[in-house]
Amino acid sequence: MSSLEEPLGLDKLPSMSTIDRIQRFSSGACCSRVDNLGMGNRWLEGRSCSTSNTCNEDYEEYTEETFPWKRQTRDLSQGGDYFNQNTANKGRSSMKFSMIDDSFSDCQYSPTCNNKDIQDLTTKFLKGIPTFVKIVEVGPRDGLQNENNIVPTAVKIELIHRLASCGLSVIEATSFVSPKWVPQLGDAKDVMQAVHNLGGIRFPVLTPNLKGFEAAMAAGAREVAVFASASESFSKSNINCSVEDSLARYRAVTRAAKELSIPVRGYVSCVVGCPVEGPISPSKVAYVAKELYNMGCFEISLGDTIGVGTPGTVVPMLAAVMAVVPKVKLAVHFHDTYGQSLANILVSLQMGISIVDSSVAGLGGCPYAKGASGNVATEDVVYMLNGLGVKTNIDLGKLMLAGDFINNHLGRPSGSKTAIALGRA
Repeated sequence: MSSLEEPLGLDKLPSMSTIDRIQRFSSGACCSRVDNLGMGNRWLEGRSCSTSNTCNEDYEEYTEETFPWKRQTRDLSQGGDYFNQNTANKGRSSMKFSMIDDSFSDCQYSPTCNNKDIQDLTTKFLKGIPTFVKIVEVGPRDGLQNENNIVPTAVKIELIHRLASCGLSVIEATSFVSPKWVPQLGDAKDVMQAVHNLGGIRFPVLTPNLKGFEAAMAAGAREVAVFASASESFSKSNINCSVEDSLARYRAVTRAAKELSIPVRGYVSCVVGCPVEGPISPSKVAYVAKELYNMGCFEISLGDTIGVGTPGTVVPMLAAVMAVVPKVKLAVHFHDTYGQSLANILVSLQMGISIVDSSVAGLGGCPYAKGASGNVATEDVVYMLNGLGVKTNIDLGKLMLAGDFINNHLGRPSGSKTAIALGRA
């Protein structure tokens, strides 16, 4: 997720050395805690921490040195549709890792294992993962708004049309913010008017205040989104108001939206770390998410704005939020700065999350942390979900073509590892 108003320049941020980053975001304690929720310090099974910041591993459940998994050779001659359909066509009850041999008959690397052990292991792994995941494509807005060179309106509209043809049901189209602060989105009205009548697809737009909401309505928007931070410092630096003031601002937007029967999506930024404050307490994230939910937001997207999260920090954050907001109302939004997005999405799925934000070709970035990369690539998310047998209704081949289209215009390679790998196959 990115700026709503004036971007916070790197020159305004405190200096952060590499060692300091590691100390602040890697977490001195190896197990994160959910504060004030009774989770204790053992939320991760078989793992405990001491006050000396060292881990004592309980290996009783992990005595096997390797898992007896066999790689299966994929037949690339089957074409792009193979990657969309292969795992999705297999029943979930029959265990669908396309990279796992279903037989597990010889357990050749572990003499103490048996088929039941393997079944128990895989069942434990897949328990909680939904059968269908809704992808919210954020490339046209969150992906493009940080581009230095203005992307022509016609290119943005064509990108949205191409994404719509992939089977995506939700595409974040643009943002109705002042062109003074986000020049890239100064054509929001033209973009919205060109795409809002595409049938069967939702096009939420970001509206940071009542003025933006009114402009969005005039342009034909039928769904809007508001954006609050879990970090007090980030809120003040980014939108020049406190967290409480921002929530009051969004209550006015949600009231106006309710009168017109317009659904409102809520975003929470800095759910794991802040470029100013460092690590963010899960209780702060839960508070902001609950306030957005209570004011009428039908869905809450939890964003790791600077991409510092790991499964070890995402799990307690989600646990805290799920204690106050139904998990069916939650989405996750990860930036891939440290290459952790897919791992974070996987543990989110295991906790029951079924909505994931992503950006075609990994478009996007964060101007608040040096080296921060873009959003997790939609192609990579879809490829992983296909491998898990989770349906998305998205055509991966067409999605890659949409990524090629915008990458060719921007003049750079895709940020999706899947697109690069399959492009070479």
